[in-house]
Amino acid sequence: MIAQAIYGKPGFCIVPEIERPPQGLVERLSRFAAAIIGDGMGARGIMDYGIKPLDPGVRICGPAITVESRPADNLMIHAALKIARAGDVIVVNTHGDRTSGVWGELTTRMAMRKELGGLVIDGMVRDSRELIASGFPVFSRGVCPCGSGKEGGGQVNLPISCGGIAVNPGDLIVGDADGVVVVPRSMVEQAVAGAEKKTEVERLRLAAIAGDDPEAIYPGWLIPTLRAKGVLAADETL
Repeated sequence: MIAQAIYGKPGFCIVPEIERPPQGLVERLSRFAAAIIGDGMGARGIMDYGIKPLDPGVRICGPAITVESRPADNLMIHAALKIARAGDVIVVNTHGDRTSGVWGELTTRMAMRKELGGLVIDGMVRDSRELIASGFPVFSRGVCPCGSGKEGGGQVNLPISCGGIAVNPGDLIVGDADGVVVVPRSMVEQAVAGAEKKTEVERLRLAAIAGDDPEAIYPGWLIPTLRAKGVLAADETL
């Protein structure tokens, strides 16, 4: 365990060091789509649909640096940029603010210089054309041209909520065109196993759909489930 130093005071503080999942597990999980990972975790850990990538072609997979900031203020986002390491994903809660783009081209270039993995923000960004052109993965609620202050407070690397999901520092963040899923740091290995199992199930279903048996395109659970739910009688079929 890392002995956690804390700079500041409650409500306005920074935890500079976090524990991260083993890189090998990060790489293994990065092979899977967010939807597959979410399915493997029982449809848990999936952020609200409103948090989407500016560019649907980007993907993220990396440990979370968490930020809780005051509305229309990005001081603690800059603090997070200072302590983040290559591959980290900055995850921000702006308390639902839609009045200010607290991330833009300058912060994106800073993040790229440090080889960070991406940004997920329950809030707004700006300079959208430049962000898309940069290729840096940015997931947000939307775009707002108004700038932000640097007064604080806020907290870095304490638990937050983002997109309706609890995010702890070091949790693994996976995002693609469908959205974002959060994997608890202590459960990455189980999430990999769940994603592998779900991928195999879908592989077999796709093979059946493409096969020679016209009845095999339908899932085997369909008729038994319709009977169990009372839609079909025990001796009825479709």
